[in-house]
Amino acid sequence: MEDLLPIFPLSLVVFPGEKLNLHVFETRYKQLVNEALANTTNFGIPCFLNGKLCPRGTEVEIQAVERVYSKGEMDISTVGLRRFSIVEVHKQVPDKLYSVAKVRWMEDKENGDNYLRDEILGMLRELHQTLRISKEKLDDVESFSCYKIAHYIGFNLEQEYELMGLDSERERQFMILHHLKQILPVVQETERLKERIRANGHFKNLDPPNF
Repeated sequence: MEDLLPIFPLSLVVFPGEKLNLHVFETRYKQLVNEALANTTNFGIPCFLNGKLCPRGTEVEIQAVERVYSKGEMDISTVGLRRFSIVEVHKQVPDKLYSVAKVRWMEDKENGDNYLRDEILGMLRELHQTLRISKEKLDDVESFSCYKIAHYIGFNLEQEYELMGLDSERERQFMILHHLKQILPVVQETERLKERIRANGHFKNLDPPNF
């Protein structure tokens, strides 16, 4: 199934279910948002990566207008809905300053695996503990999805975009698990090195070896 969707390209990846706050200041996107509000319609945020518009993105819904400024700029809160793949972009649309894309909706083909989920959560808690950061969302196992943790595992933008394009939760789990297995030992060794550097120069109470 294909639909026409106004697009608001940004240099970020929006995941389904993610809440995103936006400051809208460009004239074309103020028009887009005002029309979406007036018609109760949604718009799409495709990723703009390495100077190019990427073919995949996520439809978002405006939840609230938090503030309107004197020159018409807006702070809005949105939530990600469905993923899409761009079939064709229409840059010139009558009476529109923004672009519209013909999109095809993307659907998941496979659910996640509970064993992989638990392994990911265990490693992610270990990573955050090592870095001394706290993320409460890791405690909600029942509503776990890769999308919910994707911004908290150290992915760069290219990796987040790749993850968003995978068509099954199981594939996303394998990608995240592979990433965590690579970075966790590096982070832990870096923290041990930092501790050794901090300890250097301090008085040490050491037991001499018995020989």
